Amino acid sequence: MKTNLLIALFMFALLSCNHREKLSDAYGNFEVEDFLLAAESTGKLLEMNVNEGNEITKGERIAVVDTIQVVLQLKQLKAQKAAVSSKMAGIHAQIETLKQQKENLEVNYNRVINLVESGAATVQQRDDLEGKLKVIDKQIAATKTQLTSVQKELYVFDKQEALLREQLSRCYVESPVSGVILEKYLKTGEMAVAGKPLVKIADLSTLDLRCYVSGNMLPLVKLGDEVRVLIDAPDGSMDTLSGPVSWIADEAEFSPKIIQTKEERVKLVYAVKVRVKNDGRIKAGMPGEMQLLKNGEEK
Repeated sequence: MKTNLLIALFMFALLSCNHREKLSDAYGNFEVEDFLLAAESTGKLLEMNVNEGNEITKGERIAVVDTIQVVLQLKQLKAQKAAVSSKMAGIHAQIETLKQQKENLEVNYNRVINLVESGAATVQQRDDLEGKLKVIDKQIAATKTQLTSVQKELYVFDKQEALLREQLSRCYVESPVSGVILEKYLKTGEMAVAGKPLVKIADLSTLDLRCYVSGNMLPLVKLGDEVRVLIDAPDGSMDTLSGPVSWIADEAEFSPKIIQTKEERVKLVYAVKVRVKNDGRIKAGMPGEMQLLKNGEEK
């Protein structure tokens, strides 16, 4: 009696497995697209504001690398710019003074010309004034050259300031996307190195079911097509989700090692990704099954 019951249960489980295999067209695991957020400058970590598992939003500050050196350089540059700006103000004042002297000389020159015509002044006096006007013009030109040189010096300082401010901005590490902190590699007080990862971030709102289909099934799978996705439920049944086919491999590969039997592992298959919105039930690494929808069939 007990033997018959065990045989019946075994046959039921076997039939259930066969039925499940017939329902699903491909099998695989869910994977998440993560990326490493690295520091862009080298220095001591003054702040590390996140921990593993924290949800973050795009633009949120994650860490601050030591900014003292850059800030001091900016202050030094600001003092240099102030000194040069003061020099520029002096040059402008000098040019205005020379222009006023020139106006005064021109008044005297015009008066002497009239006096020369009437015989009340000599040609020598006129020539002396002409010489002084030429000297003033040369002085104004030379002073304007100094002004141009100072303006170029200020331009260089402006570019240096822009460079330092860019370096300063890179001391503040912000998340380029919204997501979840999967791993944290450094803590406050430790040394950050440019290019060395600080955290690993992933957007868990959508995951990809990476599964494999045989060559004869490949023509039935098309990019953008909605498919049914099955995942294990707590009660042992299958929960149903859906999503579009987001990627199809253009080359065949041997069945991955997760396939149990040696015979299955030597088969050539094509990898397919299905983009599935995550309502909290899906975790990276979970197994999943794909089911193609037939014409008129609902998701």
